[in-house]
Amino acid sequence: MAASIEHKQAFEGADYKTIVDIGANVGQFALFARERFPSAKIFSFEPLDDCWDIFKRLFQSSDNVRLYPYAVAANDGEASLNVTTAKDSSSILAPSATQVEVFGTAIEHTKKIEVRRLGSVLRNEDITGPALLKIDVQGFELDVLQGCEELLSLFDAVYVEASYLELYCGQALVTDVIEFLRKHDFDVRGVFNQHIDPSRGPLQADFLFQRRRKTDPANQPG
Repeated sequence: MAASIEHKQAFEGADYKTIVDIGANVGQFALFARERFPSAKIFSFEPLDDCWDIFKRLFQSSDNVRLYPYAVAANDGEASLNVTTAKDSSSILAPSATQVEVFGTAIEHTKKIEVRRLGSVLRNEDITGPALLKIDVQGFELDVLQGCEELLSLFDAVYVEASYLELYCGQALVTDVIEFLRKHDFDVRGVFNQHIDPSRGPLQADFLFQRRRKTDPANQPG
């Protein structure tokens, strides 16, 4: 398993003491984070049990990496996960026609998973700044952000994969994600790894948000 080196450019010059990795899959981003930020605590969330054994083998000797077997959502409870043939495309939301046509995504089966608000699992004191919140959840981004709301003020940056077009049925688009995070004092600072379809144009990308400084013009009166 290789680290997700495509994220290297997004974090040049950054330094984080805590990383919350939501949508960990088998640990690709956690591997990158461990290599890039070796002293950081990494809290990874992944609800799909098919991924857990690989993740645990990768990090069995890493005391600073912990896996939680939950999805993050707006409320504690259970949800139905659409498990796809490519496991990293699995989502609580069903694939849209565009997702199927462009990526060939197909649902293999559905299964019940546990979902938690982030504050139901982590405490304020677990998150030491500077802190990064990473989200890669296949269309469920806004629900995850709502489930992190009470802890958002503890993060310095949010790194989230979001879509320009509906790739999962009923998903929020990047404009919704931007609006939500702006209300919580985060602004877009970079766009990375953009996927462009020849006939449809840009489909999705990784967006880096930074907490707005008090001296930023967007935070000034008038």
